[in-house]
Amino acid sequence: MISARRLLGRLAYGSRYNDMPWGQRVYVRPGERFIRQAQWWWRIRRAPVMSLEEYGATRELGEIEEFLSCMMCGEPRQQPLFEPTGGKGWRYHVVRCPSCGFLYRNPNVLPERLGDLYSSGYSGFLTGAYAANRQRRYKLTMEAFAPVFDHGEGRRLLDFGSGVGLFLELAEQRGFDACGVDLSPDSVAQANERLTRARAYHGTPEEVPEIARGGFDVITLWSVLAHLPRPLDDFQRFRDLLAPGGVLLILTVNARSLLLKAYGSTWSGFTKNHLMFYSSDTLRTLLRRTGFAGVAYAPHYGDTIEAGTARLPGPLQWRLRRAVDASDGGNMMRALAFADETAIARWGDGLTVHRLREAGLPPATPPDSGDLRDSSEMAT
Repeated sequence: MISARRLLGRLAYGSRYNDMPWGQRVYVRPGERFIRQAQWWWRIRRAPVMSLEEYGATRELGEIEEFLSCMMCGEPRQQPLFEPTGGKGWRYHVVRCPSCGFLYRNPNVLPERLGDLYSSGYSGFLTGAYAANRQRRYKLTMEAFAPVFDHGEGRRLLDFGSGVGLFLELAEQRGFDACGVDLSPDSVAQANERLTRARAYHGTPEEVPEIARGGFDVITLWSVLAHLPRPLDDFQRFRDLLAPGGVLLILTVNARSLLLKAYGSTWSGFTKNHLMFYSSDTLRTLLRRTGFAGVAYAPHYGDTIEAGTARLPGPLQWRLRRAVDASDGGNMMRALAFADETAIARWGDGLTVHRLREAGLPPATPPDSGDLRDSSEMAT
C-alpha cells in the first residue's frame, strides 16, 4: 500500500523523479528544499521543551546508559524529537537542545561502557556491503581537502576509530607514517592482516605509548564523531595529540541535512551505535571549546555525483549541487579543523576557513564534561 507521503509526491511531481535515488530526490525536485525547511520549523515549534527531570521521568534508563544535559552548551532542558528503530530490536530517543540546537541521543551510553557496542561482530559489518565503496569515499574527501593528503612522506598520521584498516591502507600508499586505534578487537586484528607498514592498536590513545606521545601531523575521524559519548574530552585529547601545524579531518553525518528534515526518525544517520549528531554550527562550538584555531568545510554532493558515475542527467546534477550549496552542505559533513594559525597558513589556502579564536589568543579551556551529565540515580 502506497504511503500518504509518496502519494502526495506523485501527485505533485508526476513520475519524472520516481527512478531517482531517494538521497538525490530531495535536492532536485522543485520547491522541495523549502517544503522540508518549513516541515522542520513546524516540528521544532510543536516539540515540547522539558526539564531534564521531567524528561527522565518519561524514559527508561538502560544498564549502560545515563541521562545528559547538552554537551555543547550545558543546557539541561530537552526537546524530544525522534525515536529511531532498527533491526534486532534496537531503539533510542533523540533530543534537541532548545538553546543551541544540538541533537543527541538521550539517554546516552556511559563512556566506560562504549566498548560494549563494539566488542564482537562489528568488523563483519565494516567488511560487508557497507564497506564496498568506503575507500572511494575516503579518496573523494582527501581530494576535497588537497593538498593535505597528497603526500605523506615524513608526516605522522593517526586514524582514530580505524576499523579494519581500509583508510590506513590508503595512508600507507601515500607515504604516511600511519597508525590507528579502535575499540573492536576483531577489527584491529583484520586491519593488521591487511597492513604492511602501518599498525592498528586495540584500546584508547592513552593506552598505547606510541600514540599517547602525540606529535601527529594529521588525525582522521572517518564516521567516528557520532560515536563519541564525551566529545569535549576526546577533542581536547585530539588537540593535544596534534603537532604544531597539525590538522584534524572529520567525516560524519550532517544534522542539517534536508534528508533528516524529510525522513525524521527513519533518516539514514540514525544508526544503532550513533550517539550525537552535529551540524556545521555545533561542530564549530565543539572545536572552539577544545582549542582549535579554525575549520573549513567541503560540501558533499554524494559519492556517485563526485565520482562521475551517477546516472542523473547533467542539468539535474547541476540543480543538486546548487541545492546542497544553498542549504545544508549534503547528507554527510566533511570538515578540516586546524590546530593553530600555523596550520591555517600551511593548509588553508583555497579553503574558506572559519576562525574560531582571534589570532594570538591562547586556546579556550573547556569545562569538565562531567558537569554536563546527570547522575543515573535521577531516574531510578
